[in-house]
Amino acid sequence: MVLAFCLYKYFPFGGLQRDFLRIAMACQNRGHHVRVYTMSWQGEKPEHFEIVSVPRKGMTNHNQNSEYHKWVMADIEKRPVDVIVGFNKMPNLDIYYAADTCYAEKVAKSKGIFYKMTKRYKHYAHFESAVFNQKSKTKLLMLTDRQIADFIKHYNTPKDNFYILPPGISLDRKYNNHSDAVRKTFRDKNYIKEDSIVILQVGSDFKRKGVDRSLRAIAALPTDIKNKLTYFVIGQDNPASYIKLAKTLNIGHIAQFFTGRDDIPEFLFAADLLIHPARQEAAGIVLLEAIVSGLPVIVTDACGYAFHIAAANAGIVLNEPFSQDELNEALSTILLKKSKIQIFAKNAMLYSNNTDLYSLPERAADIILGEKNA
Repeated sequence: MVLAFCLYKYFPFGGLQRDFLRIAMACQNRGHHVRVYTMSWQGEKPEHFEIVSVPRKGMTNHNQNSEYHKWVMADIEKRPVDVIVGFNKMPNLDIYYAADTCYAEKVAKSKGIFYKMTKRYKHYAHFESAVFNQKSKTKLLMLTDRQIADFIKHYNTPKDNFYILPPGISLDRKYNNHSDAVRKTFRDKNYIKEDSIVILQVGSDFKRKGVDRSLRAIAALPTDIKNKLTYFVIGQDNPASYIKLAKTLNIGHIAQFFTGRDDIPEFLFAADLLIHPARQEAAGIVLLEAIVSGLPVIVTDACGYAFHIAAANAGIVLNEPFSQDELNEALSTILLKKSKIQIFAKNAMLYSNNTDLYSLPERAADIILGEKNA
């Protein structure tokens, strides 16, 4: 079979992009041809992938998305495929992988009536409706029940269109016999004492992931804790305003920012806590990467995968609507009680050994490759 995978841009460190790559490779490993349509590809190109560079046209993102869709559909008409798989919402998809939240729900919660008059809104609403409306035949690969509830609420999508996928954590994130040695080597290399505290935050789009919230919570900690604390932030974004905020809060010496990296497992094993007070997050793969590496988590309930943290008793889930005071208290509480961190870590490892957090690519490939006969 020839499979068309559609995503606007690929870069190696995005959660959606990593899921796309693993799903596409799972399909390729079963003997199928993978054709990728994208406006931008950063990083290595997998062997035997047919990567089609789609011209970028238009001044705004929504105009570029519309032109992308027109160009891709015209090319597929000339060079047919068996299945069209989308990782961004757009019309004419056979399969959609839902790494994003419901746009209609987001608008209903956070935008005013005048926003709905904009061309941006009309574009994204139309593209989402094309995937989720009541007459749509698109098969929907979903990450959480919360996503499904939001789409049914706004579009009355047929329930039979939805397929819940297990998470897809890479096994190199899982705690193993070498993890303690990795932790020691990382800390020695970076001049971090064993009794120092390392807080980690991972994710592109710093505003959406709540980096400013984390900085304010760290600034509110007692001085004796801050004196032995390092805060690492890893993700694709411009950190300038957050570096400025850290300096304003007198914790500029504590916060270190990095672009996307290939050595995330080392950071996970070396850290004492993952903090993820996101404003919006359909799933949050890094939450599960923390669980399987035995790393406690503080997370907002706005994240789709926050329920795994609660189910594992592997950290603290903050209620919505968000309260900065609640985050400050949670961070202070967890760092003041070292035994709490140890208990959360043990719970995380136990959960990772008894829960399927790994088979997303294989399950997605099953559904994609069954599409022709479905």
